[in-house]
Amino acid sequence: MKLVVVSAGLSVPSSTRLLADRLAAAVDGRTPVDIQVVELRDLAVEIAHNFTNGFAGRSLAAALDAVTEADGLIVVTPVFSASYSGLFKSFFDVLEKDALAGKPVLIAATGGSARHSLVLDHALRPLFAYLRAVVVPTGVYAASEDWGAEGLPERIERAAGELGALMRGLSTVSPAKQPTVVPFAEQLAALSPSASQRRPAQSSPSGV
Repeated sequence: MKLVVVSAGLSVPSSTRLLADRLAAAVDGRTPVDIQVVELRDLAVEIAHNFTNGFAGRSLAAALDAVTEADGLIVVTPVFSASYSGLFKSFFDVLEKDALAGKPVLIAATGGSARHSLVLDHALRPLFAYLRAVVVPTGVYAASEDWGAEGLPERIERAAGELGALMRGLSTVSPAKQPTVVPFAEQLAALSPSASQRRPAQSSPSGV
């Protein structure tokens, strides 16, 4: 399976890239994957040109293809003005609109203060929900004081486990065994005690 890591860190070294690497290593430790890192810092000029001329340069095109073909994504951004960075958003703006549909994504961010931790739920999660990605329940935010402190390693491991489980699950679903869609009315009827007495219990839909 292929795991692509998108890092929007700007400095070298970068705490954003450090968090991205730790998350990728945690996923690989649970579910062996081929890891490819996309450094948006190196693509800034091509991203800007893509907005003005409509064409992706060679490096940007390769990065977009990697994200589209990935079995799972880790996306990490520094916090700017209480949200994701403009470079981070611009990259996903030039991505094809259906590229992330159904794709497992682990969201993460770094910042100077714990006060910005809500960026995960107020900015990143809505963005990837709009792109129809499957966002893992645990997002990871690392403030400056989190490095070397208790809590961050546990959040990294929990989020990595959730992403790995989604990647493994989706890779085992063949086209001939797609999840069965049960109408909402039937789901409600199945939950009724009287309904369960009148007819045999229905088997649960398969899938992840």
